[in-house]
Parts: sequence; structure tokens; C-alpha cells
Amino acid sequence: MTVPKTKLTRDFTATAFVVWRQQVMLHQHKKMNIWLPCGGHIDANELPDEAAVREVYEESGVEIELVGERALPIDDPYQLIRPRGVQLEQIYPGHEHIDLIYFATPVRSYDGYLLEADPSLGWFDIKRLKELELTTEIRYWTMLALNELAAY
Repeated sequence: MTVPKTKLTRDFTATAFVVWRQQVMLHQHKKMNIWLPCGGHIDANELPDEAAVREVYEESGVEIELVGERALPIDDPYQLIRPRGVQLEQIYPGHEHIDLIYFATPVRSYDGYLLEADPSLGWFDIKRLKELELTTEIRYWTMLALNELAAY
């Protein structure tokens, strides 16, 4: 007897860990019921950089700037921000996300505003992060983002 193979599908996604005043923005995902940074699918004809910025704005109302290097030190629209990491995430059996992880900060004029319609969205400092039930992966990413963006 042959076991049928599950068809595997994969989508590209972009995620941003946003840091402001020694806090990182997280939201409690409605379907998964876990704390995550803002992020989502990269739309057709959309660059990963654009997707990360758009997803944060749609989910939080916060305009951001990605933090990171470009591969070459030239002013060229084809030089995108390098993601801080890339990881594979199993969403459910047979479906995975290839997630480009970015670090970001709010634009300079940011005043602390978050979408009021989502009470599960907020800024978390190290003390408050310790109180949250986070996956090991999210805990590592939040600490890394806070450490690397300590000057912001």
C-alpha cells in the first residue's frame, strides 16, 4: 500500500519586529492565539521591503522605516534592504511560509499611536515581554531586535 504524498505549498511572507523606546511591537494573532510581530503575505508584484512596511501599517497604523544594510553601498532602487533573517515556518500540515524577517523603527515623527480597534496590539519592554507566553522563536527575535536597535 502506498501512502499518498501531501501536496506542499509555500508562500513568501515579510515580518517586521518594530522597536521604539526600548519596546517591541507585538499583537496577539487572532487565529493562532499567539503573540507575533506584524507581518503577512508578499502580494504579487510587491517587493518584500514594501510588504513589510505595508503589513505593519495595516495591522498597527504605524508607519515604519526598515533598518538594515543593502548588499552594495550604492544608491540604486534594485538594492533592497537585507532581511535580518529568513526562516521556514510550518503553518499547518502541507503549507509553509518562507518568512523574511526585518527589523524596523517608526518614522521619526511617530507619537505612540496604535490602532485603537485592536486591544491585543501593544508595545512591550523587556519586563512585559517576560510576562507574555511567547514561543522560543519569538522570544529570541524580540531580544535580538531590542539589543540591535537599542539606540533607537
